[in-house]
Formats: sequence, C-alpha cells, structure tokens
Amino acid sequence: MALKIYGVLRSRATRPIWMAKELGLAFEHVPVIQVYRLANPDAPDAPLHTRSRAFLAVNPNGLVPCIDDDGLVLNESFAITLYLARKHGGPLAPRDVREEGLMLQWTLWAATEVEMPALRAMQNGPAVKTRDAAIHAEAVVALGPKLAVLDKALGEGGGHLVGGRFTVADLNVAEVVRYAQAAPELFTSAPHVRAWIAACQARPAFQEMMAARNAEPA
Repeated sequence: MALKIYGVLRSRATRPIWMAKELGLAFEHVPVIQVYRLANPDAPDAPLHTRSRAFLAVNPNGLVPCIDDDGLVLNESFAITLYLARKHGGPLAPRDVREEGLMLQWTLWAATEVEMPALRAMQNGPAVKTRDAAIHAEAVVALGPKLAVLDKALGEGGGHLVGGRFTVADLNVAEVVRYAQAAPELFTSAPHVRAWIAACQARPAFQEMMAARNAEPA
C-alpha cells in the first residue's frame, strides 16, 4: 500500500484521513499518539508515540500527522490535504490556478486567523472541567468577526468557498471551525456558516472518520 498516514485521530490527523476517505484512497493508518498524553512514554509497553525513535525517523519534528506517499514524506496537515487533492484530482481539487489560489487563501486564513481562538474556545468550553471561562469568552469575542467574514463568503458562494462545490478548501476550513462549535452562540448570527458546517459534517467520509475518532481512547 503506497499511502501511510501517521497519527491518532484525536489529533489533526483527522484532516488527511477525512480527505483520503473523500477521495476513496486506500491507505495504511499508523496510530502515533502524542507523547504528552502518555504518563510514561519510556515504558517498554508504551505505544508508538511522537518521540519514539521509529516515528522520529519518519518525522524528525515529532509531530502528527504526517504521511509517506510512496516515498514522499509530508508533514503539516493542510499541506497534506492540499497535496492529496492536487494529486488525485476530481471535484475536491482546483480546476485551474485561480481556484488553487482561493483554496490556498482559505486554508491559510483558517490556520492563521481562526485556529488559535477556536482551539481556546474548545479547550475552555462548558464541558471542560478545567476550563477558564474568561479565556473562553475572549476567544468567542475574537472569533465573531472571523465567522462573519466566512458567513459572507459562503452566502456569496452558494454555500461553498470555491467553485460552488465541496472542495479541499471547505474540508480544511470546516476542520478548524469544528473547534469553534464549543461556542454554539457564535453560529446564531452566522446562518450560512451554521448550514455549511452541518452539510460538511453530514458527508459520509466525515461521519466515517469521526466514528473512528470517537472509538479511540479520549
């Protein structure tokens, strides 16, 4: 099997695995757990983790996800999804350089503008025992204008970000916006975002990926 995807699903490995399932790709999933989640990573029976020698030989950065696609090793979750879309083509991939630019724009926007406050909102959400309500509130305030930008773009784009269809741009941005769902109040004033994230998460490939994620130890 040519494609290997490294990383447990309780990590950003959700992104390339969702993409691979959307594309119908056969792949080997190698569940590498984050070292900080282990009480004793040096124990003889410790699972493969991000500081294991075997994994560091693949990715010296010690981070997941990464892939080995027939000898091409790629790190960074969004680089991987964009690469897989570009390699395998189809409706998720850019049809021309204009679409490719827009897909890169939205992916980088999600990574630089949305991901950090969305993570803070999730990590301090109402369901988290050790939450900091003040951090959650600050994150919600920061995310409001970002979701307004996304809502306008989705309204103008007929419910998608690029080309009037579901693409890698939607997948990438949806995986970041998923963190912000820990603050549902954000979506009351963003109806296009609310409908779009529901449609993205109703896709069979997402459902299959999330079922596997939920089956993993928390």
